[in-house]
Amino acid sequence: MERKTSSAIFRVIIPGLLAGIIIKLFVFDVLHVSGLSMSPALKDGSVVFVNKLSYGLAVPFRGFFIFQWSEPEEGDVVIYLHDNKTVVKRVAACGGTHLDFSTDSDYNLILGGNKISLTKEQYSKMSQYDSVPDGYILALGDNLTESVDSRSYGFVSVKNVTGKIIGK
Repeated sequence: MERKTSSAIFRVIIPGLLAGIIIKLFVFDVLHVSGLSMSPALKDGSVVFVNKLSYGLAVPFRGFFIFQWSEPEEGDVVIYLHDNKTVVKRVAACGGTHLDFSTDSDYNLILGGNKISLTKEQYSKMSQYDSVPDGYILALGDNLTESVDSRSYGFVSVKNVTGKIIGK
């Protein structure tokens, strides 16, 4: 009798565990936000739900797609890998979006009529571009004073965007 019970457990538990792992790696995930860069939309400690199939079928932990069927759009809150960390940022501009820079003594990027403050180094790096390169996004935190984002490390390849935040 005990042999049948343990056999039945393995027939239920093992497939259930495998299905859970596959869902977490490829389809859906739950993450905790750490830091203030997306405040007030996402506060430190917030729990967010990620649709990993929003843009395609991504290779887990690698930051690229096996198959890609769409690209992030302006306003999407996305996840991507940067320096082996999962990053949550908002898509501020997509490939082809024109970039304006202030011509006065301030170091600003003007995007959609909004001034985005840049350091001298960030301004020097970004002002080389008149638009976001095709196949890339400009990813910014909602809380610009607390965010390390595209202003510091450059544009993000859409191939590295592995999911879209769908709720909190």
